[in-house]
Amino acid sequence: MTSPQGGASEILTDRQSRIPTNLRLLQIIEHLGNRGRAMTASEISRETGLPKPTIHRLCKTLEQEGYAERDRVGSGIKPSRRLRAMSSEILFGSWDHIARHQVLVRVAASVRETVNFVVPEESGMRYVDRVETDWPYRVQLPVGTNVPFHCSASAKVYVASLPMPERRLFVRSLQLPKFAVNTITSHEELLEDLRKVRKRGYAVDNEEFLDGLNAVAVPIEDSSGRYLASLAFHGPKQRISVDEAVSKVGILLEGARALRDVILHGSG
Repeated sequence: MTSPQGGASEILTDRQSRIPTNLRLLQIIEHLGNRGRAMTASEISRETGLPKPTIHRLCKTLEQEGYAERDRVGSGIKPSRRLRAMSSEILFGSWDHIARHQVLVRVAASVRETVNFVVPEESGMRYVDRVETDWPYRVQLPVGTNVPFHCSASAKVYVASLPMPERRLFVRSLQLPKFAVNTITSHEELLEDLRKVRKRGYAVDNEEFLDGLNAVAVPIEDSSGRYLASLAFHGPKQRISVDEAVSKVGILLEGARALRDVILHGSG
């Protein structure tokens, strides 16, 4: 008769046996990295729930491919230089996200309002990154929020970047529900507004998405002028008027150029 403890171990082993080999290798690598020292097959087996023969076989594969090496003073294995170098490259790959956020920090310090990095998705424009203003009164739109294509500054910058035939088709495919006092609900009016956005190089949200909220946005473009993302800031109308927001467009444009360099060249 199997004990409760033995039964749990058997269930775990059975579950682990259905994990593909490549994922088992990643499990071993994860545990080696978490421990920060060489581990024996028994230790890895105990922590992963994989049988020792499987651990021996997978560790041998890691050694043969240069991702693990034997500990000189013991019987365990540890990450090799190749694996450590790969880990460093993965970590360095996140540097652009850090640099991007630092650009937003600089812009936010200049405009003294909440600054957003926004990209288009099927369901609307998504806030990917942001720096909140330090004012006690602010309008909060969390990272991950989606906003409509027809009534936010960041969205209008994106739609205006489309060539005219695509822009017209795109706009006519949209439903235009009214969200706030100044939401544009006519396709022709929206197309005319987008024409102006394209000409002047920035977009304004004058209480179009939320009552009492003003915003301005500029495109982040590559070296060929193709749209990459939107850089925007917003604030309550009690603190910043549309004209005041527009007066800070130059700060956004400078930030957009810095973000372009981070995105395309990895340097801010």
